[in-house]
Amino acid sequence: MRRVVYTKVGGPDSIAIIEEEDPRAGKGEVRVRVHRAGINFADLMMRQGLYGATPDFPFTPGYESSGEIIEIGEEVEGLAVGQRVLAMTGFGGYSEQVVIDARRAIPITDSMSYDAAASLGVTYGTAYHMLVHLGGLEEGESVLIHHAAGGVGTAAVQICQALGVTNIIGTASAPKREFVEKLGMRFVDRETENFVEVCKAATGGKGVHHAIDPVGGSHLMRSYKALRRGGKLYCFGASAAVPGEKRSLFAALRMWRSTPKFDPLKMMNSNKAVFGVHMGRMDDESLFQSHLRALSSMLERGDIEPIIDSVWRFEEVANAQRHMHERKNRGKVLLDFE
Repeated sequence: MRRVVYTKVGGPDSIAIIEEEDPRAGKGEVRVRVHRAGINFADLMMRQGLYGATPDFPFTPGYESSGEIIEIGEEVEGLAVGQRVLAMTGFGGYSEQVVIDARRAIPITDSMSYDAAASLGVTYGTAYHMLVHLGGLEEGESVLIHHAAGGVGTAAVQICQALGVTNIIGTASAPKREFVEKLGMRFVDRETENFVEVCKAATGGKGVHHAIDPVGGSHLMRSYKALRRGGKLYCFGASAAVPGEKRSLFAALRMWRSTPKFDPLKMMNSNKAVFGVHMGRMDDESLFQSHLRALSSMLERGDIEPIIDSVWRFEEVANAQRHMHERKNRGKVLLDFE
């Protein structure tokens, strides 16, 4: 089999594809033949050595894949060879075959495409965990979504709309205005408009109920200021540290140094909450499975529909990541291993 490897810290040219013997499923594991693998912005940060909980180099990235089971290990029940699944790999998803804990193989229906399945795990899972599980999102509330045209952004707006939330504000670059507006958001140009002022104006001066922020640094405090009393801020990324495909230690340092230190007493007085979310570090299998079951049901009902920006042959993974570095994607970017 073949798999993608990050050989060292660096740009897309540090990516290699290697060939090796097929893995074998051990006790409590299954082996999955991968059809699609999802690319997430965190993968780009890992390659640059700027992401926590990253394996030692060289390693294979990839939090999520979709495919069918081709081998069942000992003591595995409820799964079968040939079954179509979403494989939550943690790492290693950029591979023709993956071996995972059987509890991380989530069965999918025959009607669910491999594209959709590979889009549910991280992007929809993150959005659902933040807004629904942690935030208790309710009809009539207001939401601020940064990077609104990206994978998590497009997932978040669909989840909001499925739950009856219509006051949704989305920030993005100017070329993505039409795309963001068609999704049903009030577009904010992240370069020329003040999103805090927009949020206040759209909520009668109170601020939004929820704000999801994958940017980090000083941007977090601005998102915090866009909240109303009782609002919730979700931090799930640090894209400010990765301005381009080449690593910039200056940008990373500036982002870390400008990250706010939230004062618990001030938070108490305003009743605001700040959540840090990292789906790759979630170790509660039952909780994650419940999220995916809920999302699968929403998909089957037509409440959500993953927006696929592009599907690249895995041999073109470097170009796929450059596409994301250049902030060109509108929705989820996938790798094709068929």
